Amino acid sequence: MTVIATPKNNGWIKFNIHDLVYFRVDSNAPTAEIFKDIFAPFLTDRDSEHFDLTIRGELEPLVNGAYGEAHGETEFHYNDSGLHMHATDVQIFKENGEFRLNGQQELLVMALPLIDRIMVTKGAAMVHCLTAAYHGHGILMPAWGGTGKTSTMSKLVKIDGFSFMGDDWAFLTREGNLLGYAKPMFIKPYHHSLYPHLFKKAHKPLVPVALSKPISRLTTLLHPLATRYPQLASITRRWSPEHMMVMPHQVFPDSSFSSAAPLAAALFVERFQSDSSDPVFEKHTKEWMIARLIGNFNSEMPKQSRVVMTTLGASGLVPIEKAFVEKAAILDTALQNKPCYLLRVPQALSPDQASDIIVSHIKKLINIAGI
Repeated sequence: MTVIATPKNNGWIKFNIHDLVYFRVDSNAPTAEIFKDIFAPFLTDRDSEHFDLTIRGELEPLVNGAYGEAHGETEFHYNDSGLHMHATDVQIFKENGEFRLNGQQELLVMALPLIDRIMVTKGAAMVHCLTAAYHGHGILMPAWGGTGKTSTMSKLVKIDGFSFMGDDWAFLTREGNLLGYAKPMFIKPYHHSLYPHLFKKAHKPLVPVALSKPISRLTTLLHPLATRYPQLASITRRWSPEHMMVMPHQVFPDSSFSSAAPLAAALFVERFQSDSSDPVFEKHTKEWMIARLIGNFNSEMPKQSRVVMTTLGASGLVPIEKAFVEKAAILDTALQNKPCYLLRVPQALSPDQASDIIVSHIKKLINIAGI
């Protein structure tokens, strides 16, 4: 087994995700601050004999394995225990069930598919969803970015019985337990009416609402460049004029929070073009919801995350067909006998109008689920 060098200042930043995934980041790595920000809810002082993922800035030799070294054209080279991606100069190793991720870039986006894969081996699936608990029962609401998850959450937590779990990522175990992730929220200028208390504190100047979407598109285009410079990426997250990065407890200071709840129902929400202002609310099968959950999660990951997934599959370190089948099997068991619905909201409606419709249908789903 490869021995991992101790950081120069003897400091690892350690994370414990719901007692399922333990990982650590070298505090000297350029990407360390980003992980501290985004995975803040899972920071831990607890040590472990086993870390599922170790993240470092320093590269290491890709020693020839049992079958030598191979090349994926000019994009990467690999052997039976690791790979080196040329464009990003990032390495991924897998030995004895543990992953190592090395590189000078922002490695957060590279780590996401690894964390998802590790979760699957522990019997849980990472999903892209709004998650809330209602009187101790979990509601799962996958949706595309920009659909209105943040606006919906602002209204749900004001309703008696609802608790915040997360508005972006979450985890669902094979046993049907929904595990929350209270990651930082990105508050945009058009959220002013929903969260006026945040704008009074003037965390930083934000662009006018009319410029919010163009700036967001520009940021998305520049993101692959920014990830090459972790300090720049960290500054961009904190000081970009398109949003404020705020912890959920600051966003909802008077609300209830929950970290885990048994899943009661799932509602996939999407916007659609229509001449009608009427929403569409349809029951669907468990299999339909599984396909949407996996497709939505992978589509919503950054481009670099998807490159990692395909490279792991191409090299054989994580056979891609096996990864999808095993994740689907977890979701299949977790969604057993749970009502699964689709809500389609007309694109022409404002975020405020859309979130009112979403909240009303979540209430319908609660009645259907019998909670």
